[in-house]
Amino acid sequence: MRRIWAPWRVNYIHAPDSTPGCIFCAKPAEDKDPDNKILYRGKLNFVIMNLYPYNPGHMLVVPCRHLGKPEDMTVEERNEHYETVIRAVAVLRAVTGTDNFNIGMNLGRVAGAGIADHIHTHIVPRWNGDNNFMPVIGETRVISESMEDIYLRLKEKFK
Repeated sequence: MRRIWAPWRVNYIHAPDSTPGCIFCAKPAEDKDPDNKILYRGKLNFVIMNLYPYNPGHMLVVPCRHLGKPEDMTVEERNEHYETVIRAVAVLRAVTGTDNFNIGMNLGRVAGAGIADHIHTHIVPRWNGDNNFMPVIGETRVISESMEDIYLRLKEKFK
């Protein structure tokens, strides 16, 4: 079995949660979308940028209602959630030019969920060569665009 080491993730794994309660419930309630990097608000779901991105444009589709399992979603929530994932992919294609993505949920802490009590779908744009020697040998993740710049470009396309 081959192993891929990701030592930069330990800082994220052990970082204390600076937001009391659920971040996915707290941030939308603050009504500070640019500060919180909220890109889009639907009726039942919203899109927020990942503050610890794997790549520029890494975003999350999150139900507005606090839910721990996808099977607890109503049909309306599920339908809007998936439609929002599709819309987010289209926005990322238009803004970044990529046709490659990782899309998925980590259900539970053991499965890799950093926020295990509020489900969310990750959408990570991918490019050939975006995962190279830097994270492993140099313990450095190279993010090629600032969070603010990519936020502004994505936000404009969500309008």
